[in-house]
Amino acid sequence: MVERKPVCKLVGSDGNIFNLMGIASRALKRAGMGDKATEMTNRVFNSGSYEEALGIIIEYVDDESMVDDYEEEF
Repeated sequence: MVERKPVCKLVGSDGNIFNLMGIASRALKRAGMGDKATEMTNRVFNSGSYEEALGIIIEYVDDESMVDDYEEEF
């Protein structure tokens, strides 16, 4: 069974990586995935670039605009 990722608003938010990490972490915790929030945060802190950190965040959460676009296609 594939675990569903929580949805949160990343696009349109302050693009500071720490802000985005906080938004994603809160979404994970609200979804009962506190262990994943900790894992994600550790990985982001150990990443080597903004792009890598953003990629890690997207592994754990879906941006609501991406979900809306996907649902409109189908």
